[in-house]
Amino acid sequence: MFTILFSHAACLNHDTGPYHPESAARLRAVMQALEAEEFMFLDRREAPRAEKSVIARVHPIGYVDWVLSQIPAQGYGSLDGDTHVSPGSGEAALRAAGAVVAAVDAVMSGQARNAFCAVRPPGHHAEPARAMGFCLFNNIAIGAAHARAAHGLARVAVVDFDVHHGNGTQTMFENDPGLMYLSTHQAPLYPGTGLESEHGVADNIVNAPLPALADGRAFRTAFDEVILPALDRFRPELLLISAGFDGHVADPLAQLRLTESDFAWATRQLLELAGHHCGGRIVSALEGGYDLHALATSARAHVLELMEG
Repeated sequence: MFTILFSHAACLNHDTGPYHPESAARLRAVMQALEAEEFMFLDRREAPRAEKSVIARVHPIGYVDWVLSQIPAQGYGSLDGDTHVSPGSGEAALRAAGAVVAAVDAVMSGQARNAFCAVRPPGHHAEPARAMGFCLFNNIAIGAAHARAAHGLARVAVVDFDVHHGNGTQTMFENDPGLMYLSTHQAPLYPGTGLESEHGVADNIVNAPLPALADGRAFRTAFDEVILPALDRFRPELLLISAGFDGHVADPLAQLRLTESDFAWATRQLLELAGHHCGGRIVSALEGGYDLHALATSARAHVLELMEG
């Protein structure tokens, strides 16, 4: 079975304004890297638009309508101090969420063993009724909710290795024992959440914060000693990945010292664990990563591992 790549040109039309780090250039860099000959067997598919009712499984419908109502006919608008929108942002957000939903359907139906969603805007900071941290809708949480509602799964896990803690995903998962959220991230750092003491209703929240300047050895230790054992105990029926590559040493928004080899290693570990518990079923979605070269090389390494898994 092939790895499927979901994306959509509409995600390039989400214009965040000049000098904003979450720009269309990020997605262009990833997609260019994935055009190399080594990716010739990627099954490339256009992301559909997510239905509002599907998004409303994790966001109140009033919030969904509010976000879409804030999309300007021209120029720019802001949902918070960091989260800006333009005329193309609503379609981009619907396609980004739709990519993860379609990827879940494809993996669960056996069309592919795993999938990568190269989309923007990112999602893991979006809380149930609050846009923040460049995120409008929580793409990965929408995918998890869809997996349970449409495919009857009892246990869905999200592993998040973005350098920033996914506060939105944690908030959506912490009171549901059938959902597990596991995160490595730099702390202290935006958004200020993700303490080791945050456990959820059934030890279904697992945080492994890393200090500034932590390197690949510390990252791998956090995976080996905290993330992977907890995930193994949970025995997920589907594994989702919030794939943020801003922990890279070259990234301008944080101070971890990871390289693309660390992201490749983490992907291999997750593939192995998914092979034990859920037939290798993995859906990964792009989150952060703001140095264009580091983002491209890290995404390349991540997707190559998915294809080999």
